[in-house]
Amino acid sequence: MMGMKKASSMATGSRRVTVLRSGKVVNAFDPWGNPLCTCPPKYSLNPYTGCSHFCLYCYATSYIGRRPSTPKKRYKERLLYDIAHVINPAFHIDISTSSDPYPPEEKEYGLTRWTLEQLLPRGFKVLIITKGALVERDAELLAGGNAAVTMTITTMDTWLASKLEPGAPTPRQRIRALEKLNTYGVPIGIRLDPILPLINDSRESVKEVLEAAYSAGARFVVTSTYKAKPDNFRRIIEAFPELEKKYRELYKIKGERLYGYRYLPVEVRKRILLLVREEATRLGMEYATCREGFAQLHTAPSCDGSHLIPIRIKPTSNHGSQSLDKYLELDR
Repeated sequence: MMGMKKASSMATGSRRVTVLRSGKVVNAFDPWGNPLCTCPPKYSLNPYTGCSHFCLYCYATSYIGRRPSTPKKRYKERLLYDIAHVINPAFHIDISTSSDPYPPEEKEYGLTRWTLEQLLPRGFKVLIITKGALVERDAELLAGGNAAVTMTITTMDTWLASKLEPGAPTPRQRIRALEKLNTYGVPIGIRLDPILPLINDSRESVKEVLEAAYSAGARFVVTSTYKAKPDNFRRIIEAFPELEKKYRELYKIKGERLYGYRYLPVEVRKRILLLVREEATRLGMEYATCREGFAQLHTAPSCDGSHLIPIRIKPTSNHGSQSLDKYLELDR
C-alpha cells in the first residue's frame, strides 16, 4: 500500500522477523529496536495525540511534546480504512501506548468508545492500557468483545499520585473502575509502572497497590522501573528537589544508557523487580516486567497482558477484501 509505514518486527534469537504493516492510523507496534522488549507482535492505536494526564515520568513527551489530548485529524475515516485494508485480526491492538485513550476529553469526543464500537463487533482483539477511570463507562461494550483492560496504578497514596500524575483520576477511582469492569466479566490486570526509586519503591507501597488491585479482581501485574529521558528527568527532580543529588548519582553516574534511556544500576533494578514479584506471588498474581532484561522472572504468558484477551467473537471473514464503502455503511 502506498504511503504505509515500515512493518514492525519481533525478536527471534538475534534476528528480527517482519510480521506486520502500519496503516493510516493503526501502527505496527515498534519497540525501536530495543531487544529488551518481549512484547508479542501487535498493533498500536492512539485516538488522541498528546495526553492531558501530564504524568511527570511520561516518555512520549520526548517526541510529541507535553500537550493536552487532542483528537487525531480525520481519525474516523483513517481507522475505517485500516479496518478494511490493513489490520490482521490474528494480532491484537493496544489502545493506547503513548496517549491515554480515556483522558477527560473523551467525555466530549467519545473517540475511544467509537473505536471500540468499530473494532469489537468485527472480532478484532483489543487491549486497553489506561489510567482513565472513564473506562468503566464502556464496561458492557468491552465485556461483549475480545477485550481486556490493564490499568496503570503507581501508588495508592492520593497526594503522591496527584504529584506524579496531576491530570489523572485518583488511585481509588481507578480501583473502582477495575471493580466495575470485573463485575461485567472484563479481564483486568494492572501496570505498576514505573517504579521510581525512593518515591514509590517501598514494599509497603507495592503491597498496597497489588492488594487493592487483587481485591478489585486483577490477577496480572506488569511492572518496570523508571527509565529516564532528559525531559522527564528534569520534571522529576523539579518535583522532588530533595532527590536531585541521589537521582543524578543513580542515573547519570552509576546507571547505564540503554536504547535511548537512562536505566538504574542493574542491581537496583533487580531488587525492585524481585520485590514486586514476591508480593505478586504471595497474592497468586501473574507477573511480568517491561523492557528490563529479566524475562526469566516472568510467570505470566505475556508481558503486556495480551493473554488476558478472551475470544468471544470470531473475526469478520475476508475483512481485508471488503471495500471501504462497506465499512462506512456499517458505521452509519
